[in-house]
Amino acid sequence: MAKVENKNKQNPKLVQTVLKDGRASLALEYYLGRTETPVLDDGGNHVIYTEGAMAGRPKYKIKHNRKRENLNLYIILHPRTQAERTQNKNTLALAEKIRFEREQEFLEDREGYRLKKEKETDFLRYFRKHRDDEVYATPTRVALGTAYRRFIDFLSGIQKYRRYTEFLRMDLLTPEMVSGYADHLKKVSVGYGASHCLGMFKKVIASAVEEGLMKKNPAKGIVMRMDRLALRKSILTLDEVKTLAITPYESGEPDIRRAFLFSLYTGIRWCDVRKLKYSNVDFATGVLKFEQSKIAGRSKNSGVVTPLSPMILKLIGPPPTGEALSQTIFTLPSSWSCNYHIGKWVAKAGIPKHITWHCARHSFAVNVLNGGANIKTVQALMGHASIEMTEKYLHVVDELKHKAINSLPELEMAQ
Repeated sequence: MAKVENKNKQNPKLVQTVLKDGRASLALEYYLGRTETPVLDDGGNHVIYTEGAMAGRPKYKIKHNRKRENLNLYIILHPRTQAERTQNKNTLALAEKIRFEREQEFLEDREGYRLKKEKETDFLRYFRKHRDDEVYATPTRVALGTAYRRFIDFLSGIQKYRRYTEFLRMDLLTPEMVSGYADHLKKVSVGYGASHCLGMFKKVIASAVEEGLMKKNPAKGIVMRMDRLALRKSILTLDEVKTLAITPYESGEPDIRRAFLFSLYTGIRWCDVRKLKYSNVDFATGVLKFEQSKIAGRSKNSGVVTPLSPMILKLIGPPPTGEALSQTIFTLPSSWSCNYHIGKWVAKAGIPKHITWHCARHSFAVNVLNGGANIKTVQALMGHASIEMTEKYLHVVDELKHKAINSLPELEMAQ
């Protein structure tokens, strides 16, 4: 089993917390010394040892003070492949590098060798540092960027906050401002976007509080309650998918239509579709194998194996040879451009729904469940780490069944 190794005199030490999904979260644990508190009797007098080697000495209660810093790094506890062992080795090497740097900083601070750096006072600049910090995985940095942009939009839209769009002093971030930002997120976000943005925002604030840049956490107690089983994005029914497929649309980006239909038939995310190579496809056995970018290295369920139907193979195209195997299957522009053209295409098809690329993933899950697939099969096809993530689609299927039953006409009964 993979685990961290420490030497006795290291401070901080690298520690791990075992997670339910087969990984371990890495953190640094600092030893900050001990605090001795006199032990007093009922009369307020200092208790004295009466026996042993300590006889005659005053009694103290000793507390060892420690602090933990999460690194947002993870290792696989039971690596099964060489790739997983290599990933663990690289992750542990990075964690040890961070630990060594922190140890030097900690030693210099304790010994008084280093001049204290001037504390960061601008929350916006601090937020941007988090957004650009390569310690975080790409999806987290993207999410932090979205949360930052929406916070600036919020400040810009409120007269009394507009002066803070360039510089916001740490102590001027109030619970009222955070609460207003949360309300703004509900108005401008779709699906779980509002909750996710607020989570990223609170993550930055918590870091500032931990570093002593804020005396109090202005986001404490501010939550966004959402039904985790509710599906908030629109889906395309099979009939709508057929309508979309026969609707011509010229965008100058011919692969968008083909790739989006591919996602509707596989449930694969945009970030994975754009990276798929012909080498991911085993044309002989008719399967597609790839690692999900969103959770690669953070979940044992990141690998997905998708059987390829004749329709999916048609969308992929004929098998290439030689060096062409390393080429991507689809040539796609940015996510924004793809979603823009999909919206135009859906509107031209006469489908009155707000559809983005991620709706294809939800549509796939609902349509295969509605077609009779069991939930464990859909979980495997979607690459979900837990069955709870897949269960939200059952609610949509139930709604569709109710609508189908209610659509039957009333009958006049013979007397």
